[in-house]
Amino acid sequence: MLAYYSKLSSEVYDLDKFIGRSFGDVEFYQERLSSCTGSILEPGTGTGRMLIPLLEKGLKVEGIDASTEMLTICRRNCEKRGLLPILFEGKMESFVLDKEYEAIIIPAGSFLMLHRREDSIRALKNFHKHLGKRGKLIIDTFLPTDFTTGIVSTRSWECENGDTITLENKTVKVDYINQYTLSHGRYEKWRNGQLIQTELEEFPLRWYGVEELKMLLEQTGYSDVLISADYKYGKYPTGSNQVITFEANRR
Repeated sequence: MLAYYSKLSSEVYDLDKFIGRSFGDVEFYQERLSSCTGSILEPGTGTGRMLIPLLEKGLKVEGIDASTEMLTICRRNCEKRGLLPILFEGKMESFVLDKEYEAIIIPAGSFLMLHRREDSIRALKNFHKHLGKRGKLIIDTFLPTDFTTGIVSTRSWECENGDTITLENKTVKVDYINQYTLSHGRYEKWRNGQLIQTELEEFPLRWYGVEELKMLLEQTGYSDVLISADYKYGKYPTGSNQVITFEANRR
């Protein structure tokens, strides 16, 4: 069975999307959440790229992730900065917490990793259940633009100790009917020219039409859906390469 955000892929995520790196989203979320005085939950919190700057702004953010390895790195990143956030292990569609949140956020397209439509709907309903009255949900999405299968792309990262991690990735399936792609990645860690660790990963990614996801939000109990492009609040998307953010209130 192929891994999913296991040790090497989580390490690469932390190297590539390091704390302090923003795509315009960190500042956007800081502004959109600035009025929150209650607790905020980030499903898919990863290694803390969004969580940490929000905590450092004084917001009460908790994180949840399905990957044990991601949470281990997140805790380490927080400890380095003197932060002790509440973190949980769990899946977006099935976590159960005895608490209501003022806001739930899913930045960086993490929601799209739920490639089965039924899981996406379960997750939206689960977020709804964990939001307080008129609680806010914010979700980032994007549209895939390359549907070519079989072509291998390669990247590499250097670790602090001088090791090198390489990634060979290729799209192996495009399901137009169910709207998702499936990629396979091979991670390899090298030390002094010797291969010391290998990891294979299966990575599905779903896509939604803009109005499709808006309708899905309305059908699962949300209202006042506002759509923004490239972190410009209220600017409706016009291009297929834009990041699309949905903000809605619990009805």
